[in-house]
Amino acid sequence: MPENYSEAEHPDFDRIARYYDLLYADRFDDLAMCLAFSDELDGEILEIGCGTGRITLPLLQQGQKVTGIDLSATALEAARAKLQAVGFSDAPLYQADMRDFDLPQKAFALAFIPVNTFMHCLTTKEQLETLQAVYKHLRPGGAIVIDLFHPSLDTLAEADGRMLLEDELPDEMTGHTAQVFVVRRLEADRQIQHVTFILDELRADGTLARDTFSFPMRYIHRYEMELLLIQSGFTPPTVFGDYDLSPFSADSPRMIFVAEKTVGE
Repeated sequence: MPENYSEAEHPDFDRIARYYDLLYADRFDDLAMCLAFSDELDGEILEIGCGTGRITLPLLQQGQKVTGIDLSATALEAARAKLQAVGFSDAPLYQADMRDFDLPQKAFALAFIPVNTFMHCLTTKEQLETLQAVYKHLRPGGAIVIDLFHPSLDTLAEADGRMLLEDELPDEMTGHTAQVFVVRRLEADRQIQHVTFILDELRADGTLARDTFSFPMRYIHRYEMELLLIQSGFTPPTVFGDYDLSPFSADSPRMIFVAEKTVGE
């Protein structure tokens, strides 16, 4: 089992960034939760995997002080352009690996690892490295919020190898209609799901342009995640089952973990 991404496994995040806004343009279900958590805190926020600023910008518009990190220079360039366009050009955004980063600020009140970002850590070593890096950047009592999908083995097996239409929507960058397909291939012994996105652009002249990109994601079970947090110095987490912060159950679609940095550390 590899301890880090191999060259073949490492996602091309810069290439993926070109499609990020297209894929997540209509995703707002997690945003209200992030804004609610932020509104309760007095302090600065760290967003891990800020991408093109989908969550960063609304937090800034709410009056929060936000620092973002992302591995993709292309995504950060897009985020900076968005922020600059509405007067937030001074917001600190850093190109950094979540498994090993060191920022000037070490007293954040809250750290977000938004929708499935933590699943880019493919090994226990990478998971612990990420949590420990976040831990170092929180003030005592600071909180971490991790948003993961709730893995159902039946659902994972049912989707294995199938090409499914994910969405059909206009691509504002090109003016063409884009169909988004996804293929998920299960590598159960490693808890890895290999995800391939296929984007077909239907051009005005009737021709089809296709682009694909793939990346692995490691799915995580509830008590596995709880143990990782505790081993990294956090309090036993509260676990919610969806963005409305409903109690977690066997049928919950999400796992929202909320834990605090141990006071006095």
